[in-house]
Amino acid sequence: MENGHKPLLSVRDLKTYFFQDEGTVKAVDGATFDVYPGKTLGIVGESGCGKSVTAQSILRIVDQPGRIVSGEIILRRADGDAMDLTQLHPNSKEIRAIRGAEIGLVFQEPMTSFSPVHTVGNQIIEAVRLHCGANEREARAKSIEALRQVGIPKPERRIDEYAFELSGGLRQRAMIAVALSCDPRLLIADEPTTALDVTTQAQILDLLRQLQQQRGMAIMLITHNLGVIAEMADDVVVMYLGRVVEEGPVDDIFHSPKHPYTQALLRSIPSIESTPRVELPTISGSIPHPYNRPSGCPFYPRCPDFMSGTCDKQEPSLLSVGARQKASCFLYQGG
Repeated sequence: MENGHKPLLSVRDLKTYFFQDEGTVKAVDGATFDVYPGKTLGIVGESGCGKSVTAQSILRIVDQPGRIVSGEIILRRADGDAMDLTQLHPNSKEIRAIRGAEIGLVFQEPMTSFSPVHTVGNQIIEAVRLHCGANEREARAKSIEALRQVGIPKPERRIDEYAFELSGGLRQRAMIAVALSCDPRLLIADEPTTALDVTTQAQILDLLRQLQQQRGMAIMLITHNLGVIAEMADDVVVMYLGRVVEEGPVDDIFHSPKHPYTQALLRSIPSIESTPRVELPTISGSIPHPYNRPSGCPFYPRCPDFMSGTCDKQEPSLLSVGARQKASCFLYQGG
């Protein structure tokens, strides 16, 4: 998908399952994609499709009883070495050195991500001291600068405030400041604007774009909001039931979607040209229960192009469709 550059992060056939008494939940079931330096990869799909568990797998913070079953997560380090993160123990010194320092994470809901009993500044200072080897005074100065960079007014005062004293927009900015305090090469933003009003959403997205341009970092943007994807992403991965069903450059995905699921997602977006007071198209049915996945293509029970005897019997591979897109659909594989 890129012009000769090596990916910063390569995920290959990643499978992360949750083993429970009731059955096995295949949260991520064979996801493959690349994140390139200085680019934004958008990962999109309905709730429950495995987007957040993919991010947790990369950082090795999947909660029990979940675990990575197979696959590779190759991180190319600043020194040029490649490391498979799946081979590291979740509590090892190596992965702790990568979290925050090389890969930053912006959580979905900053109110639950910040400790309520420590100041915002304390939590940034701790990250800076851990990863950057700074003393207390240097770490405080760097933390104030991080708050200033993300557009928080009067950072010298705000650094000593608690998360509950900040508005939703300022909390999200502070969360970004924590994630960026040690200059990571990759920022994973998991639904970074979900709980915010549209004006604040736009400000946060502008901020991420500016910081990316200044620092040249890669962004992996996880969202169900296709408007955010259209505005931010260079490349898009569409996930359904833990699998990548389509991927390609953002313009190709929006102007010429190949997979029936991607087509249905795009049809459900309100347009400025839409006829007023007319119901938007919806995707029929709902995501299957995680313990009762359909055989064959995971989307076939909801698919308008379902072919009996093919889609319900075998699983399609993710293959090239046209010059720059890939889709996992029998419509392009000759059945």
